[in-house]
Amino acid sequence: MLADGVLLGALVAAEARGIPSAALVGSVYLVPSAARPPFGLGLAPARGPLGRMRDRAGRVMSNAGWDAGLRALNATRAGFALDPLGHVWAQWDRADRVLLLTGAAFDDPAPVPPNVRWVGPVLEDLPAEGPLELPPGDAPLVVVGLSSSYMQQEDLLRRIAIALAGLPVRAVITTGPAIDPADVPAAAHVRVVRAAAHRELFARAALVITHAGHGTVIKALAAGVPMLCLPIGRDQPDNAARAARHGVAIVRPARSDVATIATAVVELLADPSYRTAAQALGERIRAEIDSGRLLTELEGLPEASRPEARR
Repeated sequence: MLADGVLLGALVAAEARGIPSAALVGSVYLVPSAARPPFGLGLAPARGPLGRMRDRAGRVMSNAGWDAGLRALNATRAGFALDPLGHVWAQWDRADRVLLLTGAAFDDPAPVPPNVRWVGPVLEDLPAEGPLELPPGDAPLVVVGLSSSYMQQEDLLRRIAIALAGLPVRAVITTGPAIDPADVPAAAHVRVVRAAAHRELFARAALVITHAGHGTVIKALAAGVPMLCLPIGRDQPDNAARAARHGVAIVRPARSDVATIATAVVELLADPSYRTAAQALGERIRAEIDSGRLLTELEGLPEASRPEARR
């Protein structure tokens, strides 16, 4: 049984039935840990006693937030005659595998339970609106994507569009299904569409501007493209900070004005070190994808579920 890692009920049912199971996680490892910064704050890994104290406190606070659902989870487990858990995330420990669909090279190293595996990302695109004609010319291509879900990003998209309109670049801005492309100002060298095939665009891009959602970040890195990250919420501050630590991105607040966005774009395009770092990290991520680790882990689930294999 394969389930999205947040569908804990499915994992409970598999455990109760004794069915080999894997939790699929489309992000870096998120479980609160004394060896990782608290989730969602964009903090760097701890250095020194104060940092380690911060992470220990962050683990307690993070668990307190997630464990708001612990009573309901344990009630469900009790209905299947399963023992109660101490934390919501402990349900992952009962799965045979927790498969992280991200690059180990991108994630922060930290101790994880023995059932956790990094298997490389699965790169998918939203359905496009047909063939896309790029803006004419040979200026650097900038691709903009700020989430396929609605996060009140229309004003940020407008500021990005205005910034790019004043620069010697070509640009394609994807608004996603929740925002009308007509609400974002276009220009002769700035195309605004609802959706486009990122894989094709990123292969030709000099820069990606993103909210730093995991999907867009990992696709840009797999293509070896540097990023301007403008995180809005959720896991985005963490992804943006991690990208900056790898030297593949500049991070600016989502409230940044037009001039700030334009300055960051110019800096990223002028400094080749960002692209060099992105290409190096991209090679490592593509190697993980090509390794077939995901398929190997899935094929090995029946063996992994045997009691002697768990010890």
